[in-house]
Amino acid sequence: MNMNTVLHEEAQGNLDALAKNPYPGRGLVLGLTADVSKLVLIYWIMGRSENSRNRVFSSDGGRLFTEAADPSKVKDPSLIIYDAMLEADGVYAVSNGHQTEAALAACLHSGSLERGLSIFQYEPDAPNFTPRITGVLSVRDDRPLAEIAILRKAHGSPECEREFFRYEKIPAGYGYCVTTYAGDGEPLPPFVGEPLLVPLPGVDGDSLVETYWQALDEKNRVSLAVKLVSLDSPERAVKIANKYRKV
Repeated sequence: MNMNTVLHEEAQGNLDALAKNPYPGRGLVLGLTADVSKLVLIYWIMGRSENSRNRVFSSDGGRLFTEAADPSKVKDPSLIIYDAMLEADGVYAVSNGHQTEAALAACLHSGSLERGLSIFQYEPDAPNFTPRITGVLSVRDDRPLAEIAILRKAHGSPECEREFFRYEKIPAGYGYCVTTYAGDGEPLPPFVGEPLLVPLPGVDGDSLVETYWQALDEKNRVSLAVKLVSLDSPERAVKIANKYRKV
């Protein structure tokens, strides 16, 4: 069995597992198209409560952000309304909360993702204590670089576990994925382990939106976005799937 086959089977197995998971929660993917022409950022949100489901994604230039589908139904915006994707000077950040800006700023100014997230912990949404997941894509020495962070509550302790992953060799047509939860439950079990290799079929946003939208549980999925960044031109494209319409 050659390496390409091994990669494909591992990645497809992880995508299949995602499709069988009723509640992975929020998730992100950082990767590279199969033709090595574009960086790929994917982000999605899911929800079990009315407040969590009352959201849509919107895009304004290089910014992807959450909005209330129906502002009259918002109960607590603190953890559900935020900038999910930001970019500047060839650095592209994505996260599941208000840490997006700090992550981008740290990586822009020759700092580290670790330093940028030092003031953040897991979310204070007891009893789940949702992990903060963050990803940054950039190009260093003419090669794509993916950095991923997971800030998670330690088991049986209020301490924050901080895990950071760096990928200097991203396989063409694949990405690295983390989610907030390992599955459904009361409380929700956090994602543990290293980011998962997943496939990125096709080279356009529509096919990637379709692949990952269909992999999310139909009842709980809320919004998904795919951002493609051309490596040899200023071209940027953001494709969005929203379950709910903005009022």
